[in-house]
Amino acid sequence: MTPVLSVRGLEKRFGAVVAADALRLDIAPGHKVSLIGANGAGKTTFVNMVTGYLKPDSGSIALDGLDIGCRSPRSVARLGVSRSFQIPQLFIDLTAAENLAVAVSGARAPALSFYSPAEARGRDKALELLGRFGLTEMADRPISELAGGVRKLIDIAMALVRRPKLLLLDEPTSGVSAEQKVATMDRVINAVAPDAATIVFVEHDMEIVSRYADRVVAFYQGRILADGDPHNVLKDLEVRRYVTGGAQ
Repeated sequence: MTPVLSVRGLEKRFGAVVAADALRLDIAPGHKVSLIGANGAGKTTFVNMVTGYLKPDSGSIALDGLDIGCRSPRSVARLGVSRSFQIPQLFIDLTAAENLAVAVSGARAPALSFYSPAEARGRDKALELLGRFGLTEMADRPISELAGGVRKLIDIAMALVRRPKLLLLDEPTSGVSAEQKVATMDRVINAVAPDAATIVFVEHDMEIVSRYADRVVAFYQGRILADGDPHNVLKDLEVRRYVTGGAQ
């Protein structure tokens, strides 16, 4: 089976800082893979390179065997890769439904009306996506009035507009209260399920990692420290020392 994502010899440096050190990684279709590591370990740099926001210094990135390493974010998205962000990228003065309708239509202007057939379809899709996340009642509320955790979910909903084959989530539970993290991730997993997307998510909460990941990739100083079953990776001595802080 061809990996949905295949990375070979991926390198990225920012001056003396090595953010990606000859990374080699294959991700199979349909899996849920968590990227873990301390701040600055290279996780977000990896996500940014896969989605076209950063160009690697060397190495290759392939989506279903097609090289995407030199493509723009828009081109990568058209091929089936979507992402969410650590800080939700939303129009703060628009409603939840309007933000999603902007994504559906591909419009850049931060204002929409819903009178044309295309705009009506955009709102219908927006409401369908909000429904997946249990946020239908938030549809007509401005983003400025919504809590940080709800904004996170709307940002992820926007990433589902294109029905991606690969979905990358950058810290989907950051900014969410501890008691709401599991409920938030449940919503995400259930919302993505109809599209059967492969999920790669950056996460710092090891309970979330253990509960939702099929596989864990631990990063340290731009390299992969460990890769495998969550139980085994989280028990790894180097992972405990450099990532989770659990080594004695």
